[in-house]
Amino acid sequence: MTTPDLRRAGHGSGKITREAVLAAALEIIDRDGVGALSMRRLARALDRDPMIIYRHAPGKDALLDGVAETILGQLQVDCADPDWAGQLRKVARRYRALALAHPHVVPLIVTRPLATPLGLRPAGTLRPLEDILALLTRAGFSGPDALHIYRALFGFVHGHVLDELQELVENPDETNDLLRLGLHRLPIGEFPLLRGLAPVLGGYDGAAELERGLDILLTGLTTTLPPPGATRPPAPAQHPAARGGVFALPGAAAESRLSGLPGSGGDVTWPSWR
Repeated sequence: MTTPDLRRAGHGSGKITREAVLAAALEIIDRDGVGALSMRRLARALDRDPMIIYRHAPGKDALLDGVAETILGQLQVDCADPDWAGQLRKVARRYRALALAHPHVVPLIVTRPLATPLGLRPAGTLRPLEDILALLTRAGFSGPDALHIYRALFGFVHGHVLDELQELVENPDETNDLLRLGLHRLPIGEFPLLRGLAPVLGGYDGAAELERGLDILLTGLTTTLPPPGATRPPAPAQHPAARGGVFALPGAAAESRLSGLPGSGGDVTWPSWR
């Protein structure tokens, strides 16, 4: 995954572009987290007067929107792929790669677009949605089913990357999994199953876990949704919890997931899926 090269953008001389401003902002976030980004620090990084930066972004919120748009703009979807399930698997892998390359940006790309009504979001953050809808409707799915598949996919992928980025160990040099993960601190009488899974937890493989989850998700979708082009039967009565949006995370659970992420600051608001 590549980002614009600031050396080509020209620090301190020549005309500065929005691309260069966002690239510099992303460098700061990648290095020190979202909280470290300010208009003054960005101006120093570009060796420019802060007022010049404001011509390209009216404030920090606009910068963060732009950074999220920059990252999501790298998420490629081949709308013409005849293997829709295979293409969704590739998209999930690309998303994970972006998240691992820019862990401090994950709170932005997971939550920030969802805090704004669809029509007011930066166009670049909507491109993956539009492209996946195109992929699925070309495969023969109805619009509502295509949207359901998109929500199911990203509900899973978002949860996966948040979990993977929080797979931290207490003592990396310890060879005993129980000690390395700090699980020895848990009372064995209260957490026997969790302690017993120490070798499994210690051998966590993010790529393999992603593939296993995608197997389950895509198999479930292909067996529960009508085949592409088929008529959808009447929908069953909806569970009350589903009416707020597909795969919406409860507030407390979402906050606990984000609290340990780099750059989250612990104050990110999780809205329901639209």
